[in-house]
Amino acid sequence: MTKFPEGRPTHCGIDHAALRWNLSQIKKTIGPRVKILSMVKANAYGHGAVEVARTLAKSGNDAFGVATVEEGIELRRERISQPILVLAGVYLEQLDQLLRHQLTPVIHEAATLRRLDKAVRGHKKKLKVQLEVDTGMGRIGLSTAEIESWLPLLGQLKALTIDGIFSHFTDAESANEKYTLGQLSKFHQVLDRLKLANLFPASHMAKSAALITLPASHLAMVRPGLILYGMYPAPAMKKQIALKPVLSWRTRVIQLKRSPAGTSIGYGRTFVTKRNSIIATLPVGYADGYRRLLSNRADVIVRGKRAPVVGRVSMDLTTIDVTDIRNVQQGDEVVLLGRQGGAEISADEMAAWANTISYEIFTSIGARVPRFHNKL
Repeated sequence: MTKFPEGRPTHCGIDHAALRWNLSQIKKTIGPRVKILSMVKANAYGHGAVEVARTLAKSGNDAFGVATVEEGIELRRERISQPILVLAGVYLEQLDQLLRHQLTPVIHEAATLRRLDKAVRGHKKKLKVQLEVDTGMGRIGLSTAEIESWLPLLGQLKALTIDGIFSHFTDAESANEKYTLGQLSKFHQVLDRLKLANLFPASHMAKSAALITLPASHLAMVRPGLILYGMYPAPAMKKQIALKPVLSWRTRVIQLKRSPAGTSIGYGRTFVTKRNSIIATLPVGYADGYRRLLSNRADVIVRGKRAPVVGRVSMDLTTIDVTDIRNVQQGDEVVLLGRQGGAEISADEMAAWANTISYEIFTSIGARVPRFHNKL
């Protein structure tokens, strides 16, 4: 029988050897002159931010990206000393925390830049910030078309240091090369205007997809996210960089039940056996992030073979049909995501069943699912 960690049998394994491998492949792709800002927001895409950041910090990473001040503080409390960029915006009420924990906020508009500069002056402190400019994403960021209205402000700042400037591609995964190159061109126009104003902040624009497909976008720094965790932004990129999945998700059979033909399984009677069947119940459900949309769609792996999910995924339990798999026993390992023997279920495959993307699969795995970190 597979040796399981103590505690709840439903758990995720995090392979730090694969994480280090993926970082090494990124370094190989970008070369020695380009720095790496690793994205560890959303609990490192569900992988465990603190443990992931520790490994990356020891493996040549240069900075970290988080979404919120709270995520940054979590890393600082665990003695992560590298620069931490807070990407999703900050509020003046958070200034004390930014200063105390030496976090670098991203500023998206001129009004916030003015207010923050005044507030930092009131503390008689200095604070590094970075600017985001909108070159075509259409979410947040200083407008490239309105650069003449906000550029003069940068020279008037007293307490803020412009440590970096960046933008975000909207479509680097697809074949829409014209739009992507147009975004890069707009960003270079902004950089040129900054140079004329004797401002030279570090520039970055390439997330995972552009890091692979568009070397011209590497600039001073890149921002890998999904590829750190071993997944490809698009299938065609498998030919360009060799990655290893970092996360696996496993559980165990909690009960086996022989069900005659005509037996309904689960809420709503969405599955009824057509033959004498063996139904296995698993201690995992949508409260763990195993999505309800996987009902009657997904497969799992038992004894090296695929078994279909049957009936509705409920909050804490999921049922599978193991009729065609020999000698399944209570306590057997079941792979929800990952590899067992020669069979594998990827996050992309699970995402297709759930009509979503692999990012959401990873980040939806709940906090009550323990992560076990293999750092060898």
